[in-house]
Amino acid sequence: MTILGFLFLVFILYLGYRLVFDFIIPVYKTTKRIRKGFREMQDRMNPNEGQHQQEKNYSTQTQSSESNKGGAGEYIDFEEVKD
Repeated sequence: MTILGFLFLVFILYLGYRLVFDFIIPVYKTTKRIRKGFREMQDRMNPNEGQHQQEKNYSTQTQSSESNKGGAGEYIDFEEVKD
């Protein structure tokens, strides 16, 4: 191996080192951090969404039961009370 071949090998190893430690590892860490942030945001949003869905179902049930009680087609029998 000549000195030129040795220098070329050292240069390639240096570029590989720089690629791994200056590009691949930071990209991996950043991707991991971003995924964790999205996961936490989803976890925070899902309970609120579920609670909103329950409130929506409750209000729909309340409206339907109220409309069934005093609907226009129903007959309500009542007696007048004299004092």
